Amino acid sequence: MTFDRAVGLIPYLQRLGISHFYASPIFTALSGSTHGYDVTDANEIDPAIGGREGFDRLANALKEAGIGLILDIVPNHMASSLENAWWYDVIEHGENSRYAHHFDIDWSRRLTLPFLGDTFEQALENGEIAIKPDPKTGRPALACYDAFYPLAPESWQDDPDGVLQITDKAKIAELHDRQPWRLMSWRDAPHDLSFRRFFEITGLVGVRVEDPTVFDDTHRLILELVHAGAVNGLRIDHVDGLADPKAYLERLRQQAGEACYITVEKILGEGEQLPADWPISGTTGYEFIASLSNALVDGQQLAALRDAYSDELGKPVNISAELRAAKLLMVGKNFEGEFTLLLRLAAAIAETEGVTLEEETLGKALRELLVAFPVYRTYGTAAGLPPADSALLQKIADKVRAGVNAPDADALDFLLRLLAGEISAAVADKATTFRTKFQQLTGPLMAKSVEDTLFFRQNMALALNEVGAEPVPRTFSTALFHAEMQTRLERQPDALSATSTHDTKRGEDARARLYTLTEAPDLWAEYVSRWREMNHSAVKALEDGVAPKPSVEWMLYQALAGLWPPRLQPQDKAALKALEERFLPFVEKALREAKSRTNWGDSNDPYEEAVLGYASHLLSPDNQAFLQDFHQSLQPFIRAGLVNTLTQTLVKLTAPGVPDIYQGSEGLNYSLVDPDNRREPNYSALEQQLAAQAKPDFSHEEAWFSGQLKQQVIAQILHARQQQPTLFRHGDYLPLDASGEQAERVLAFARTLNDTVLIVVTPRLVFSTEEVPLSNPKRWAETAIALSGALANREYRDLLSGERRRVGDTLDLASGTGHALVLLSESP
Repeated sequence: MTFDRAVGLIPYLQRLGISHFYASPIFTALSGSTHGYDVTDANEIDPAIGGREGFDRLANALKEAGIGLILDIVPNHMASSLENAWWYDVIEHGENSRYAHHFDIDWSRRLTLPFLGDTFEQALENGEIAIKPDPKTGRPALACYDAFYPLAPESWQDDPDGVLQITDKAKIAELHDRQPWRLMSWRDAPHDLSFRRFFEITGLVGVRVEDPTVFDDTHRLILELVHAGAVNGLRIDHVDGLADPKAYLERLRQQAGEACYITVEKILGEGEQLPADWPISGTTGYEFIASLSNALVDGQQLAALRDAYSDELGKPVNISAELRAAKLLMVGKNFEGEFTLLLRLAAAIAETEGVTLEEETLGKALRELLVAFPVYRTYGTAAGLPPADSALLQKIADKVRAGVNAPDADALDFLLRLLAGEISAAVADKATTFRTKFQQLTGPLMAKSVEDTLFFRQNMALALNEVGAEPVPRTFSTALFHAEMQTRLERQPDALSATSTHDTKRGEDARARLYTLTEAPDLWAEYVSRWREMNHSAVKALEDGVAPKPSVEWMLYQALAGLWPPRLQPQDKAALKALEERFLPFVEKALREAKSRTNWGDSNDPYEEAVLGYASHLLSPDNQAFLQDFHQSLQPFIRAGLVNTLTQTLVKLTAPGVPDIYQGSEGLNYSLVDPDNRREPNYSALEQQLAAQAKPDFSHEEAWFSGQLKQQVIAQILHARQQQPTLFRHGDYLPLDASGEQAERVLAFARTLNDTVLIVVTPRLVFSTEEVPLSNPKRWAETAIALSGALANREYRDLLSGERRRVGDTLDLASGTGHALVLLSESP
């Protein structure tokens, strides 16, 4: 998406009611980057999308339209690429480079460059490495295919022509040994890396923004755009990756000014809140998705779905054990190097302190502490741990001590003292380094263990396998939802309320549909058993077991159920082919992320081919018996899912928080995990659809199935938000209770501010009605909501239908239109 193309969308965004345009990183990134998080120059706007001139055109057009601009910025990492001039300089000059300490590099050894397909020795033997002039500089470089690694000047300046003439492999190896860096295989990165990377991605190197010089160098253009008024807000990517998030945010706030809207990408665990002393507006909203599940999951029947899944597997699932296994895998393999570094630091400090501990004993304690961490991180600094984090650490330690895998008590106590800063002044700096590295590891460990391993292994309910969700069983209820919204209003009323992002595991409407499986678990299990039998011939017997096994089949049918377009017909060969082209990459990713029988670093080709073949068979036009059955069986889930879409959308638009509408999600979003969810929406179709109808038409079935109804509801409520900004930002949140036959199928709440009242009533758990549109008021017979105080005896206007109605002390749902209500009253 170029700046100039984005300018063309502004009139549409205005009609939709958008207040701010929220852009992914716009700074110069790797050539061909599709996302911008692999920044190579933080002080240049990417020429590939229009450069500074294009940006200025967009910023000016947005300002003229009265729309603000929020930029996503990436302080934690940059691309470890030769395209990055700072990184190139570090490779060339080593620790003498001006930028040597801009990156989080361990300079006690040579800089590792893990970009070879094999060891350096083997690559050299294969003739893949030679000395050639760098095409850009003309200076001698170590060439490997299209990459030219600059040589340290002192290694060639005395005889540049002679160096360029070297062809002897032994002499090339000797020259390589004289560099401040060494080339190595990418396979060795997990256990032998000299720089902090972003999660497991060696192509992204950690940046030390805790250093004021580095902060200034990486934020010069960002702050210039903020001060010029071109940018109104900043979204901070992966704030937990920073050495000291609070200090960073305080510096950013001080330099960006109080008016700048700042949110952070931060995953909150269950019951966890943002530190109250962070000077920001809130998170980017993953916890809001988890809150919504309380309103849309049938908690009473979830156990039945779990039992059905266990029956498919032939055994019950112990999620706690599965989580532990995933974390142990990450600690022992994927993050082996980070773990080893921590262990060596701890052992060195112990030796200095005169604490006698065997490395194996200390390692077990460190491993158990990491595995037991229930949140992304603590926020200790050189001054020690904040009181809340100190209490959390003690709680974790108590759990570790009481566990069946309890480590040596002395080793655990030593690590706790180390993290708390209860250590002698002689090793205070090393203890601070240990604490920082520990805190920068727990986040990636949690993310990769849960979101990118466990959630691809355990497939009971894919709708619950979402970023920010809890991996262990929990309760779901509207009471919990209401409590979380009241806390949200109190703690972060200006946080983003997300339902889809570029990182969510599936689009919001796919998730809304899959929630309905919890309403009919026995029926879903019956369908899966029948479909497995129908497609049994596509299952392959391999040396390492059948492919796919039952748990993977269960996953495939759920994923396909979430992806299936509402109006797709089984005979449509072109539509099936288009679906297959999206489904198969997802299946491959799901298998590799699960890391059970294949993974990204060591793929199991026969297994992958067998499962992909099965997935392809499901969507083959020749498989009509299954396709017809699948399509027909899915219809009630599709219809109930569309009602969930309505409820999810209305809640996001009216509950505490700032609605974040991810690209194209004003229409129906049935996307899969990235890269599928990053496909460009059909903006032309969306524009035409919005222009075709001004107000929501709940009686028109096609409006539900096309996404037009969702889009119209968004436009209607967003314009109301513009007229009542204070109510939506600061208004109290009041849960409302329904009574009567359909009480459990209603979610209701009010927002109040002074004399202004908003009442929201929307359906939930409607699977058994199989009714879309929800146009029959009789379905709400004997169902009402009691009103009291400022809510009662008022005239309200329905923001969705435009109708006015006088309401006493009871809101009778059967007297309405049968669909959701959003009632606004500005005076008693």
